[in-house]
Amino acid sequence: MRGIISPKLEDFLTQANNALAEAKRNKVEWTAALIRGNLDKLAAFMSEAPELAFVEDRSLDFEGRELAVRVYSPAPNEPLPVLLHFHGGGHMCGSVELYDPISRQLANTVRCVVICVEYRLAPEHPYPAGIHDCQHALINYKKLLKGVAHNDTVGIMGDSAGGAICTTLSMNSLKNSDIKIDKQILIYPSVDYTMSSPSIQSNGSGFLLEQDKIRWYFQQYFSLKANNNLQTTNESELQVIKQASPLYGPFSNKMPETLIFTAGCDPLRDEGLAYAHALHEAGVKVSHHQFDGLIHAYMLLQDLVKEECQQTYQQIADFMLELT
Repeated sequence: MRGIISPKLEDFLTQANNALAEAKRNKVEWTAALIRGNLDKLAAFMSEAPELAFVEDRSLDFEGRELAVRVYSPAPNEPLPVLLHFHGGGHMCGSVELYDPISRQLANTVRCVVICVEYRLAPEHPYPAGIHDCQHALINYKKLLKGVAHNDTVGIMGDSAGGAICTTLSMNSLKNSDIKIDKQILIYPSVDYTMSSPSIQSNGSGFLLEQDKIRWYFQQYFSLKANNNLQTTNESELQVIKQASPLYGPFSNKMPETLIFTAGCDPLRDEGLAYAHALHEAGVKVSHHQFDGLIHAYMLLQDLVKEECQQTYQQIADFMLELT
């Protein structure tokens, strides 16, 4: 079923859809630089970035290079829960800097230590490079917190592609005892690279995140050869992306308690719902909230949907409160 958009987003979507139509008329070709620049423009809709007592860029040594992160704490002398934050962006774009207002809001509202990870991006670094980076940060997060008080509880959070990373790490935790996750928070997560859920079709146009753009993201991420119309993948490619999709992976009651947010006008809506159902069937405690009139990436549009974003932060705070 196609979603019905909130009036708060109508003007924004009209402008976005007009720009998309013009780009198609001019036969503008997608590139990593173009889509990164376009996503970065959404920073204009996140004017609130709370001041915090502690914000510092740090790094871990990993595979002979530095893995950069930014650490946030509202009270660096108070032992708070830790939240690893993996940003969205289709595995191709997004950054610690773009998501800085969100990380600050999380630290401030949830009252936790936030570690936002600058993981590697496709197409320069395709699957599974970004997952390896985030898993290394999760396993070694305490090394990043010298001089920052924290307790021994840790959650993970990601939106969109960041949600794919979270759910992959939760799946990996079933076979790797070094991965400790107390809770996971997923915001409009990407968990099915096969693009087979009904909302991919029903919400696949007119709501900012377009169906053909999703497929193009995944082709870059998995280094797949695109056909001219970006319509299909072949059987061997389908097998690769299905194996990487957390929705088709193992589920167990040993997976962390999970909070999931979905958006009614998001192409990824139904796979988020399916993931919540699969966790529940496996015996995992799951909480789910849907904002019916919102679109994918609504957290990057806070100035337009301030109340809904604040509700999201507050529900995350309530969910994490049990860790204190």
